[in-house]
Formats: sequence, structure tokens, C-alpha cells
Amino acid sequence: MYRSPPGARGFLLSIGLLGGAMLLAFGLGYLLFRALALALPRPIDTPYPGYLILIFMAVLLIPLLVLIARRYPFITDWYYLLPAISFLLAFTFYPILLTVYFGFTDYTGLRNGKPDRSTETQVVRVEGNVLLTPGDAAANLRCTHPNCTGDPLELTSETQRATVTINQVEGNRIELSAPPPFTPKLVYHVNAYGFVGLANYREIFANAGSILIPIFLWNLAFAAGIVLLSALVGLILGLLLNNKNLRLRGFYRTLLILSWAMPTVISFQVWGALLNVNFGAVNRFLGLLGAYPVPWTSDPEWARVAVILIGVWQAFPYWMVATLGALTTIPDDVYEAAKMDGASGWRTLTGITLPLLRPAFTPLLLSSFAFNFNNFGLIYLAINPQPAVEGRPSTAQAVDILISWAYKTAFQADGGQAYGLGGAISFIIFIITVLISLVNFRVTGALREVR
Repeated sequence: MYRSPPGARGFLLSIGLLGGAMLLAFGLGYLLFRALALALPRPIDTPYPGYLILIFMAVLLIPLLVLIARRYPFITDWYYLLPAISFLLAFTFYPILLTVYFGFTDYTGLRNGKPDRSTETQVVRVEGNVLLTPGDAAANLRCTHPNCTGDPLELTSETQRATVTINQVEGNRIELSAPPPFTPKLVYHVNAYGFVGLANYREIFANAGSILIPIFLWNLAFAAGIVLLSALVGLILGLLLNNKNLRLRGFYRTLLILSWAMPTVISFQVWGALLNVNFGAVNRFLGLLGAYPVPWTSDPEWARVAVILIGVWQAFPYWMVATLGALTTIPDDVYEAAKMDGASGWRTLTGITLPLLRPAFTPLLLSSFAFNFNNFGLIYLAINPQPAVEGRPSTAQAVDILISWAYKTAFQADGGQAYGLGGAISFIIFIITVLISLVNFRVTGALREVR
């Protein structure tokens, strides 16, 4: 019988046992899946579904957990966390590790590790490790290296599939590095990707002066501008609506909270239409006042002003509600004592209200800054297309922040996708966000031990 070790040792042991059991069950489930595919092969166009691996894993995991619980009885207290740990590993840690891994590769839409079906080539005969095709094999396969040396090749039959390496291609002859494991009928060139080390990061920092640093500085200004302006507007409105003598307070609160309640996808696109240079309602109104049309969506600087204003419009109700909630925690006795002492309204505001609101507002300001630092939806939806900036690629336009730059690089560049470069940018964003979070914890004392 084992008792639970105290402190960090017990935590690490429990997590290690649970994680080890899950990894072992997954490995055994995958081996069972492969054994089933080999023992009872099915046509390539109707393979066994991949979720069978999860079913095998669940079946094997149950007896593993029973065996572990018999030897380490304290582990049963952790079993209720198993679903949460599974989802955490599958949907948080695995995507993070995959993104970091892609950042060190040349993985793109063209080099995706999958067979290129347009290079389908028929095999007419097999002679040892040589495949004979009816035509020019090099032209059909469209290899990336001379004579296709070192390129991967997928072999298929009616029920089998395997990947091999090409030694060389001459005419209609494909020489493999080893004899094929079965007699193939068709072959396909595989668009392989590989490890490139720090090449993606060198590319990012080589253009830091024109892309990374300007976008990072704008990202800081964008997040800080929205947070400070929306907090100021929300604070003022909250103080005004906190006046008990104000008539129709409930109506005003409902009216002012509408922008926060509206779906962001709709509101951002509506604002994009309102700010249209030629047909937008905002410029039409300014024209009635005798002002020239403002290039909200065509000039880089005005586009940045526009997205900040849209962000403030969406966020100020949050701060208004936060102000009203925090004000309810301040006792009326404090204000009555200040009034008896002859304090003016301004003195009461600066000496009592604002200092008492500071503890509630500080963590909200920091968390709101972290949210807006990665406010992808506003950038992507509000102004599209964006005005271009000279010297920058199409993936890093006027109002792009780091997260939208990473998204566009990963999904709209280099033949459709540049996942490797996008993964490197995402990892840099991850590091910056972690640093911001650490500052948040430091300021708010969230990690401070209570004695």
C-alpha cells in the first residue's frame, strides 16, 4: 500500500502515472489498429476509420487504470480529472507542440507530407527494387531533386499502401532504395517537408525592421489604445449612471450595453460598411457637415484610428458594467463622512472613488490588454481588404497585428499555406503573451503565496 507523497512530488507522480497510462494505451491501441489493417486489409478508398484507435485505447486504458490503482491506491483520487487531462493534452498541449515543431520545418501548402495525386504513375512491371512505368517517370512525378534522388514515393495496390525512398529515376525506370514490400500498381510523388532548424526565425528577424518591430509596436499601441480609451469612457458613463437621482437609468444602461451584446461578427462587418470611403454612412454624415471624406479604409493611419474606435465602441460597455459593479461595493457611509467634512465632488472622486476602484480595475486592465493584444476578430473582420504598406508583404498590411500576420502567413501565403513560418511567428507571439501574463501575475499578486 502506497500513501500519496506530499507536495510537488505527489503531484508529479500522479500526473506521470496518468499520462504514462494514457500514452501506453494509445500506443497499444495504435498497434492493434495497424495489426487489424494488416490482418484484414480493406480497399484503399474505404480504409478502417481512425477513431478505432481511440476505441482500442479506451478499452485498454480501463484495465491499466485498475492495475495502477491496486499498486498506488492514492491515484484513484485523480481519476476524476482524467477527462479534463485528456482534453487538455489533446486540445491544448498537442496543438502547442505541433505549432512549435512546424516552426522548425519548411511545411507549406506545397510541401505538406502528402502524396500529390496529380503525379499518379502506373507501374507495369517490378524488377527487384526497380519499377518500370509506361512513360517518362521523371516528368510524371515532377520531383524536386535531380533524378528524384532522395524523394519519397508512395506505392499503392488495391489494399496496401507504403512510402519508400527513390534512389534515382532514369527514363521509365524508378530505382528504389529497397525492394517494395508488395507489388504496386500506382505510384505518387510525396510532397515532403523537412527540418530547417532556425531558418524561419532567421527570416523573421532578418526583416524585423520592416515587419516584426513595426507590427509589434502597432500591436502594443492598438491594445493599449483600446483598453485605456474604453476604460475611460466606461468609467465616465458608469459614474454618471450611478447617480440615483438620474431618471431613466435603466433605459440608458440597456441602450449603452447593446454594442457589447451584439455578435462581434455582425457588428465588425457593419462598422466596416459604415466606414466605407465612398458609400459609408459616416462619410456621408461628415459630408453634410461640410467635411471632406475621411479615408477610413484606404489610408494606413486612418485605418488604424478606425479599428481602435471600433474596439472602443465594442469594449466600453464592459467597463461601464465593471464600474457600476465596483461602485456598489463602496459603502454610502464613506461618501456621507466626506460630505460632512466639506469635501467637494471632485475631491470625493479623486480621493475616495478612484482609489477604491483601483484594486478592482488593475487586474481587469491587464487581462483586457492581453485579450486585445490577440484580438484577431476585430482586425480580420472590421477592415477587409486593408490598405497596404510599402515594403511589406500582403500578409502584413496596415492594421495587421502579430496574430493576424501569423494567420495570413500560415493560410494565405506560399502557394496557399506557409505553416512553418506561421508556426514560428505564433511561437514568438506565445512567448510575448506569456511575458505579459507574468507581468499580470506580478502586479496582481495572483501567484503570491498566502500565509
